[in-house]
Amino acid sequence: MHRLEGIAKLTGREQYVDDLPITDFLWGMTVRSDVPRGNIRGLRFDAAIDWSGFTIVTHDDIPGGNQVYLLEKDQPILASDETRHIHEAIALIAHPSRSVLRRAVKAITVDIDPLPPIFDPVAAPNANQIQYGSDNIFKHLTINKGNVEAALAAALIVVEGEYHTGAQEHVYIEPNGMIAWVDEHGVITVQGSLQCPYYVLNALKHAFGRDETGVRVIQTATGGGFGGKEDYPSIIAVHAALLAVKSGRKVKIIYDRTEDMAATTKRHPAVIRHRTAVSQDGVLVAQDIEVILDGGAYVTLSPVVLSRGIIHAAGPYFCENVRIRGRAVLTNCIPHGAFRGFGAPQTHFANERHMDRIAARLGLDPIDLRKRNLLRKGQTTSTGQIIRDGADRIELLDKAVSLADVAGKRRSHKQFNSQHPYLRRGLGVATFHHGAGFTGGGEVYLASKLSIAGLPDGRVEVRSASTEMGQGTNTIFTTLAANRLGLDPQDIVVATPDTANVPNSGPTVASRTAMVVGHLIERACDDLRSNIGVLLSTRGDAVREAIRNWHKGHKGEELLGRATYEKPDFVQWDDKTYQGDAYATFSWGAYIAEVEVDLRTFGVRIMDFVAVQDIGVVLNNTLATGQVQGGVVQGIGWALMEECIWKDGAMRNNSLTNYIIPTSDDVPPIRVAFMPSAYQYGGGGAKGVGELPMDGPAPAILNAIAAATGADPMTIPLTPERLMRLMPSLPEHATP
Repeated sequence: MHRLEGIAKLTGREQYVDDLPITDFLWGMTVRSDVPRGNIRGLRFDAAIDWSGFTIVTHDDIPGGNQVYLLEKDQPILASDETRHIHEAIALIAHPSRSVLRRAVKAITVDIDPLPPIFDPVAAPNANQIQYGSDNIFKHLTINKGNVEAALAAALIVVEGEYHTGAQEHVYIEPNGMIAWVDEHGVITVQGSLQCPYYVLNALKHAFGRDETGVRVIQTATGGGFGGKEDYPSIIAVHAALLAVKSGRKVKIIYDRTEDMAATTKRHPAVIRHRTAVSQDGVLVAQDIEVILDGGAYVTLSPVVLSRGIIHAAGPYFCENVRIRGRAVLTNCIPHGAFRGFGAPQTHFANERHMDRIAARLGLDPIDLRKRNLLRKGQTTSTGQIIRDGADRIELLDKAVSLADVAGKRRSHKQFNSQHPYLRRGLGVATFHHGAGFTGGGEVYLASKLSIAGLPDGRVEVRSASTEMGQGTNTIFTTLAANRLGLDPQDIVVATPDTANVPNSGPTVASRTAMVVGHLIERACDDLRSNIGVLLSTRGDAVREAIRNWHKGHKGEELLGRATYEKPDFVQWDDKTYQGDAYATFSWGAYIAEVEVDLRTFGVRIMDFVAVQDIGVVLNNTLATGQVQGGVVQGIGWALMEECIWKDGAMRNNSLTNYIIPTSDDVPPIRVAFMPSAYQYGGGGAKGVGELPMDGPAPAILNAIAAATGADPMTIPLTPERLMRLMPSLPEHATP
């Protein structure tokens, strides 16, 4: 199948939230804090402006709870007494003219008495910096397997390292935006760019003290999310709704790029420390890992980002003795939140760089070291999960090595590097995994629901809250439903995610859409067949006819097939001990990067990139390849150039003129291959693909740079300035 919405997007016909044809509405904007921490004394309005023509909302106008409804209710919708980060929302203002509104926002002063902030997640806070609990720590988590202390004490070889990863901006192509109004029945309705309609619904219910009959959320065409439209849309949706309720008018809030980059969540910066005991022949004996996440000013999703981060921290390797300790820490930076990979890219980067440093210490080939330690069937992960998914991680790595022609490239690099005055080439590898779906009992807690409606004309409608945001959800859902019912793709309709019309199939996150929700589609299709009395072997034309005949005998009724998530029997997880099956299944990857480093400028050119992965059955090769290539490009940016520069907790380079992302000139050929092993409980046999490609590029690229230059990089992004400082010496003719 071709991508269903592809032509509409390509031709510009697709309507995003700012394209929707609305009239007689107000523009909304946010009044924000200009200090990272302090006590709020009040607002001052410039007397030169006639404020009677504006709608102004403060915390006093919130009828329900003044908290963003998420894991913890610690973040205010509008700050009242204190502010914990710069750009925190203090008040809202609306006016028919956007230009007048922009001037008015600048004419409102927030009076704040500053307090001492904290920006370093590693340094212990002093007494007047404590803002959360007794130690500013949002969450502690620990994984224990075997006896790490005894193994380290007995080891002859212990390799240590401390690795740093920076924040990353999502740079979705469409900034955040929402429209809100109160309909003729008094229902507060919001429509906008978002990933998780029911997250926003819960936020509205909490803020307005209503049940689900009093609020409604509709997704518009969404121009990318990457996690950035998982948690933050709840804030902007409630803001728009507060203005709409107070003004009695439709209200539209559209962030421009600079506001979006300044105020919204980022990838969590992290510090990861490793102590690893190994045998002389390179077998992992013990892994002692510490993970510290900078959570920013509020909890947001930091506990679950930390959870996924530590579960992946030991890598796709078998080790008898593992201890992983993690903490997410409060700082007075912009709150950090969901981002593609959800903690795993940070910990995989550290582990894969560490594996190369272990190989160098032992004088082993990095590829051979990985082969000796990659998980085999029947072995266990750090949480004690038994590997039994049918994937072959050794074969996966061998395929990547073959496609990259590692032996031939290494020979040519050796000759090239000995002859060229200032260019150096190298290869780097990374092997990694990513759990598909929610962690542990998360899917059971969600209890996702989905329905399939047989329409009177014989077509079928898929009803779910899963959103299309560029990854191909609508196309995949159409394929799965058509295949299961024997229908043509044009007989399938995918309903707009609208909480008034679709059940809660869970959020569009965690690489769960095709796997978890896709399987619900298949089961709901089977239920629909049962309700109309047709067998699985019945042809599509007979299914269409049976649907039409059912409606003739059931005037005005709905024909539905339903499904609710059921946990596979083998999945067992203890959330207290963090032991057992962290995920129903994993996707696996082996990536190899080839780089060229210019010793005059310390610029890095990626010459070639090979990405081999097992994501279960590939449902649509074009879409899956696009997901992998997009993830690799995003990983290239995080590895080499995407640096958030902070001052007093604020992002200084909050514009695309100075926050540098990869362009087509920075992207090498990305050669993608799949080695599928079908997953019984995934839609069409699929496992997760969306997040996996974010995990491997950064370590593969830095391992390649280390091989090319002899440098030992342990921090990303590895900008030219950082690489220059790492180089111990340079050829005389290459001195900048």
